[in-house]
Amino acid sequence: MSKSLPAVRMLVIDDDRAICDYMETFLAKDGFEVKTLQDPALAPDEVRVGRYHLVVLDLMMPKMDGLETLEKIRKVDNDVAVVIFTGYPSLETAVRAMKFDAVDYLKKPFDPDEFRAVIDRVMRKKGLLRTPEENLHRTIGSTIRGLRKEKDLTLKQMATRTGLSVSLLSQIERAESSASISSLYKIAVALDSRIQDLFGDY
Repeated sequence: MSKSLPAVRMLVIDDDRAICDYMETFLAKDGFEVKTLQDPALAPDEVRVGRYHLVVLDLMMPKMDGLETLEKIRKVDNDVAVVIFTGYPSLETAVRAMKFDAVDYLKKPFDPDEFRAVIDRVMRKKGLLRTPEENLHRTIGSTIRGLRKEKDLTLKQMATRTGLSVSLLSQIERAESSASISSLYKIAVALDSRIQDLFGDY
């Protein structure tokens, strides 16, 4: 496997807890590090210390709307990519969002493939685009972790079942190490799955 790129860190800001939970699940499944905030007033300080690559920002929030939040974010970080989400799109807010250098302006509910295309564009611009091989390793790792947790197994229990070390299993799950076919076979058997199930949608 080629040298692993650093994890892409994303911050989701939305006053709706359900939206935050959905976005966290959606983005984490795609291999990103995700943090969510429901209070936009906390955003500037979080961006200042969080070293985020992308901020996903709801437009309509009580107390402080997305454009005010974006303006404050720009005062602490003029490089982080920001995508505006809104259920109430308008030309005026789109123009104001672009004035503060938002990279995109998407309507809720968003299309997952459209959003992935936006993320790919941001990652390419910042030199963070992963190779298909790295994406495959992330998919395998995420799938194994999901299946293991479904069966309520610890890494130590998996190590006992497979004969692989806890350290190696942890590295495979985090996509920091590529697994051999032999290792994947042992993991699949331990999880009562077929080896092809570990490859997700690939």
